[in-house]
Amino acid sequence: MDGYNAHPVPPEVAVPTTLLQSRLPGLDLIHRGKVRDVYALSARELLIVASDRLSAFDVILPDPIPGKGEMLCQISNFWFARTAHLMPNHLTGKDVASVLPAGVDADLYRRRSVIAKRLKPVPVEAIARGYLIGSGWKDYQATGALCGIKLPAGLRQAEKLPAPIFTPSTKAAIGGHDENIGFDQVVATIGGDLAEQVRAATLKIYAFAAEYAAARGILIADTKFEFGTDEAGKLHVMDEMLTPDSSRFWPADEYRIGISPPSYDKQFVRDYLERLPWNKTAPGPDLPQSVIDGTAAKYAEALKRLADIELP
Repeated sequence: MDGYNAHPVPPEVAVPTTLLQSRLPGLDLIHRGKVRDVYALSARELLIVASDRLSAFDVILPDPIPGKGEMLCQISNFWFARTAHLMPNHLTGKDVASVLPAGVDADLYRRRSVIAKRLKPVPVEAIARGYLIGSGWKDYQATGALCGIKLPAGLRQAEKLPAPIFTPSTKAAIGGHDENIGFDQVVATIGGDLAEQVRAATLKIYAFAAEYAAARGILIADTKFEFGTDEAGKLHVMDEMLTPDSSRFWPADEYRIGISPPSYDKQFVRDYLERLPWNKTAPGPDLPQSVIDGTAAKYAEALKRLADIELP
């Protein structure tokens, strides 16, 4: 498990923090993404900080979701540990506090940060879908297929697919939109052997996680993985894993075919935004407090139900 300590911070000492943007003087900030800030520690290691920023439709919204970064980091670490027998991951297991600059409040970063291996990112979004929803549903309605994969006729919104499928997409820059691509384009981008490895790993991890989650009353409709290779070319899963940001989590007892089910993820925010006269380009609209609180509650419930972790 790459030295990972699978035991989370005890709930009784876990006080959620809010961080819109990290500031770590003296460390080399090499990337500020939609949610994560990435710092170079050495040629082999990175510090990855999960902020409380929220993106929807590939736009960073102006309001943070308090504690969200902590919850994302905790649930990712839980899944990295759970799936280490299936695929190596980026965790080193090293103590975050040991690399923070002097004077920085360690409590602000300890539950939302990891020291990770410095890998070469695979430049595709690796998506597994078990149900027909979101952009996949729209593509199916238009073409009867998804990422070049022909699907049976007559499927309905949110219906379970005959078998999970690999539906990759491009990795857009901040402010841009990811686009679904076919497997042939993945092969052209990263080569046939690596493309096959990424597809196999994506479907294997998804199948394992979907079975685990279903036993806890949650359906994983789809999820997105990020992969990278080490100096020897060995594939690792990295960044985040099976979080409410990267997945659609549905409560099994409320699942119905033909509707977009309620969810434990940022679909709650997307549904609110869809009702606004907003063209899905930056700047994003402000969120009312009820949506901020509701989103935090959705993430917290997913963390509790899947990993039995509570951050009060």
